[in-house]
Amino acid sequence: MITEKKIKLALFASGSGTNAETIIRYFRHHSDIEVVLLLSNNPSAAALEKTQRLGIPTVVFNGQQFRESDFVLNHLRNQEATHLVLAGFLWLVPANLLHAFPNCIINIHPALLPKFGGKGMYGRKVHEAVKAAGEKETGITIHEVNEHFDEGRILFQTACRLETTDTVEMIAKKVQALEHTHYPLVIERWATAS
Repeated sequence: MITEKKIKLALFASGSGTNAETIIRYFRHHSDIEVVLLLSNNPSAAALEKTQRLGIPTVVFNGQQFRESDFVLNHLRNQEATHLVLAGFLWLVPANLLHAFPNCIINIHPALLPKFGGKGMYGRKVHEAVKAAGEKETGITIHEVNEHFDEGRILFQTACRLETTDTVEMIAKKVQALEHTHYPLVIERWATAS
């Protein structure tokens, strides 16, 4: 009997790791998909501790290792990663990873792209910009990754209403709820279709 090869996700995170934790828990007992590694450019990222507590190996790297060597690529190959998932990761993905994982890198952005995207637009900065612009709604965009910030093919978007009384923190909470609800489901559909 020939069995399908398991899909192996490698997560990238720079910060708190709430999305990474949600993704790991979602796929913990999945028959076809497993999380095999979390990588971070931030040695003090809370994502590392959360991930280790869940029994997933972690790797920390610096800018030179990421952009100018195969350090990260070698770790991905060692874990036989098939798909890369950016979960609050702030650096542009270098060409060697884009070539090694064509159409197999996904990202989540905390706004409705193309609005409020691009270099420097992440986390609280996005929510502050949304609030300052007086937007009536915001949401999340899940997209494939290419050589530009937030410009890959959009796979999924969903929105939530905003009230004029919403603070930046309230906006962040609404967006995070969308992330935790939808990102694992979209990853599942995307990874099994690719």
